[in-house]
Amino acid sequence: MMKSLLKNIFVLVVLIVFLLFCFYLAIENYQLRQDVGNYKSSLSVIEEQIQKLTDGQTANTETIRRLSLTVSSKQNQLTDTVSKAAPSVVSIVISKMVPQLEVAYVNPFGDDPFFQGFNIQVPVYKQKGVEKKEVGAGSGFIVGSNGYIITNKHVVYDDQAEYTVLLPKGEQKTATVVYKDPNNDMAIIKITGSGYPTLPLGNSDNLEPGQTVVAIGNALGQFSNSVSVGVISGLGRTIEAQQSNGAIEKLTNIIQTDAAINPGNSGGPLLDLNGNVVGVNVATVYGSNSISFSIPINTLKRVIYNHIK
Repeated sequence: MMKSLLKNIFVLVVLIVFLLFCFYLAIENYQLRQDVGNYKSSLSVIEEQIQKLTDGQTANTETIRRLSLTVSSKQNQLTDTVSKAAPSVVSIVISKMVPQLEVAYVNPFGDDPFFQGFNIQVPVYKQKGVEKKEVGAGSGFIVGSNGYIITNKHVVYDDQAEYTVLLPKGEQKTATVVYKDPNNDMAIIKITGSGYPTLPLGNSDNLEPGQTVVAIGNALGQFSNSVSVGVISGLGRTIEAQQSNGAIEKLTNIIQTDAAINPGNSGGPLLDLNGNVVGVNVATVYGSNSISFSIPINTLKRVIYNHIK
């Protein structure tokens, strides 16, 4: 009887231990499933982040590609504009007969007998004759295939001077002044010949601040067909410009640009990116950081069309 009771107790203990072990395994299995679920969830979050980074990188790459294409397209547009316009932009050389001087030494007291014993000589300049010299330079652009050229009035103001047009291919032509605008710093000159390439006149009323423009001209009177690029800095400006003869001229409703316009650029064209003339370069502020001005082409159109045959 005792043995049977002990045996039953033993079986019961073993059964309880087994059940406890099974319960432990169940708990561990549940925890394992929870850990696996959390791990998968973490992996999913990581994968989403990786995908977002990949998508962002792809977007950045596409943005960079598009910007590169835009820059390349604008560069091509600029070079196309310059290549089309350059054959119509000319340099103007201003020549004049000027006194030819020589140095002579004379006694400043003349024949005064008191100073006859003194060997006093001072240098003076005497005119020996006259000679033709280049006294200035400017720019212009062809608007008539039969040789009509637009420039600034202050470039051809001197009726005693001679004006020679230097064409881009190296040919030289003597120019005659056809018209000087009394209200604007604009003039029309003409050279003989025909079949010259011309520049189209654009619409300066459509200009906007920040718009890209191109200036071409005979920079410093030495570097023909020099190109500078800038933007429209302002519209409707009023300035007082001093001309080479010292005269002061008030210019109103003109274009301000940061495209470099140097002495010698006067009379050259200001172009939009389609190669249309939107202004005639007229002045720059000396000592400034790229503050220059052009006369709007719409201000001059009526006069140009009335005087070009």
